[in-house]
Amino acid sequence: MRIAQIAPLYEAVPPKLYGGTERVVSYLTEALVELGHEVTLFASGDSVTSAKLDAAWPRALRLDPTIRDALAPHMVLLERVRRVAQEFDVLHFHLDYLPFPLFSNMDTPFVTTLHGRLDLPELQPVFEQFPTAPVISISDSQRQPLPHAAWQNTIYHGLPQDLLTPQADRKPEYLAFLGRICPEKRVDTAIRIAALSGLPLKIAAKVDKADQDYFRTEIEPLLSEAHVEFIGEINEAQKPAFLSGAKALLFPIDWSEPFGLVMIEAMACGTPVIAFNRGSVPEVIDPGITGHVVEDVQGAVAALQNIDSLSREAIRQQFERRFTSHIMASNYVDTYTALIEAAQRPVLRRVAAGG
Repeated sequence: MRIAQIAPLYEAVPPKLYGGTERVVSYLTEALVELGHEVTLFASGDSVTSAKLDAAWPRALRLDPTIRDALAPHMVLLERVRRVAQEFDVLHFHLDYLPFPLFSNMDTPFVTTLHGRLDLPELQPVFEQFPTAPVISISDSQRQPLPHAAWQNTIYHGLPQDLLTPQADRKPEYLAFLGRICPEKRVDTAIRIAALSGLPLKIAAKVDKADQDYFRTEIEPLLSEAHVEFIGEINEAQKPAFLSGAKALLFPIDWSEPFGLVMIEAMACGTPVIAFNRGSVPEVIDPGITGHVVEDVQGAVAALQNIDSLSREAIRQQFERRFTSHIMASNYVDTYTALIEAAQRPVLRRVAAGG
């Protein structure tokens, strides 16, 4: 199958450090290549891939301080794809609703994975204007604000099977918080849970420019507490040791998280997850196997009392059953096939009718 993967230009594919969407695009692209498909990745020029790379912009926008209008490079990207669309069997976008106007009336089948939150009121009229634009959700929960969108499938994210593995020499001794510091991720709640449970907390997290004020005023004062260690942003190579050394990953979110990649990163390392019952959490966590789904701080503290009784081997096995990149890629191929067959049916009808 000839497949185009079209990534955002904000980060390289894969990103050097934090960057959920671009990281998933990388995992998917590599898995599709491994499965024998002919893949072209449209992304920034500093991306690294075993697919054919079509560099729509020289480097990731986040690394280029001269870029003031991030939409302009994406317009260039869309036009590059449009000009060669007929060379592919399917186009797979990761650009939210941007492809809808240009590609809805083209012959080449396309689909968009929606990676972000959909509960913003301004999104409703967009999807009303494009009711047949095919989209994929990354959890069933994500669909709730837009139930009438043209959903094709729910496909959970996956990681390469051997990317993150348990480090048997690491004795679990602390709680972990991994990802990004922002109001909805509630690292302050993680600090509180750790304090009440009597366990130290290590925080490996990025602070975006938009969240600098929040970090300085709300979070930084908490980092001086005796049980807290702030590590900062870590890369892929550092994650296995960080997660394997944790008794549990804390995921005390305060919003409807569409997926939550850090949860399956922890599972890959055999580390249980204590997560608040929001968004995708009950779809990702298997209670009593890969962690616990809780309602509040008190529930999290209670769940930690017996956290060592969960089998880290069983957690890793459940990750392999549900969340590898090959499973993700196979599910996408099934969706691509259905889209291609649906696009061919009107053509076949016209041929049969002599049109």
